[in-house]
Amino acid sequence: MKKKVPLSQLKKYDINQKILEALADLQSRSILFSIIKEGKTALELSEKYRIPLSSVYKKISDLEQLALIRVDKWVLSDNGKKFKVYKSRISRAEISIKKPEPIIILSPN
Repeated sequence: MKKKVPLSQLKKYDINQKILEALADLQSRSILFSIIKEGKTALELSEKYRIPLSSVYKKISDLEQLALIRVDKWVLSDNGKKFKVYKSRISRAEISIKKPEPIIILSPN
């Protein structure tokens, strides 16, 4: 018979699982770790990694929900458009695989 997991542990597992999935995804990882030292706009990330802009916005949204990135500032283009500049909130991630679940240590940026 399966042991029932308490809700508090289930929520923690979900966050850990989502962070693991984000770090395992090549595009999310590329975005996250390219904005550690210097923030970039979604357009810059799209051009640099040749990822469709819509995919970049989706990955950014997912990373923001996990509190792994933040809006560093807003910039104004020559034609008057406003763009968000994103920056990583972490500088390093360590993952240990142990039972019953992995341990994730995130170093602040």
